[in-house]
Amino acid sequence: MTMPATAREAELIQEELRSRLDLVGPGERRPARVAGVDVAYADDRLAAAVVILDGVTLQVLDQVAVPGRVAFDYVPGLLAFRELPSVIQALERLSVTPDLVVCDGYGIAHPRRFGLACHLGVLTGLPAIGVAKTAFVGAYDEPAHERGAWSDLCLDGDVVGRVLRTQDGVKPVFVSVGHAVDLDTACHNVLALTPRYRLPETTRAADRLSREALRSTSGI
Repeated sequence: MTMPATAREAELIQEELRSRLDLVGPGERRPARVAGVDVAYADDRLAAAVVILDGVTLQVLDQVAVPGRVAFDYVPGLLAFRELPSVIQALERLSVTPDLVVCDGYGIAHPRRFGLACHLGVLTGLPAIGVAKTAFVGAYDEPAHERGAWSDLCLDGDVVGRVLRTQDGVKPVFVSVGHAVDLDTACHNVLALTPRYRLPETTRAADRLSREALRSTSGI
């Protein structure tokens, strides 16, 4: 992974890599192995976690956590340069290859249409989507209150994602395509990964593992 020296260099890398995106997919609607990715922070330390779940039973098949140091300053829209070096290390240490990667973040719902899920997908060749807790860019109407309801997330006249209700009466999540998956398939899989809670089980599992790994390396 090419690491930039400045924010402008990082933006230029995003613009160059964006041409390699596959936004057509459609991707698998019943992936056998689904990976969740998350990163926990404490000062200049981080722990990246990847957890692979069975796509049907949602049982853990494999998991890896990689501790590291923050290598790039926090700049909105450039999160991939902070997280991906350790995330890719974790992916490389897995014993099985995921059919889909679910990132706690954004795909094309991003100022330059190249968020974390896009970057990860292009660099690894893996199908990837972003599922975020809040909207980073764009405008939308609130979806209906029942599970499965959705509305378009729009930026500059283009649909860049969906605002998807995963549980009745609970805040929606923001789904966007990353690489090699279309938006219908992405939302279908997000609903399959949220049988009980708002966030995908992949994200919940990776969040727990990243926090545990960070605590273990800090001696807390």
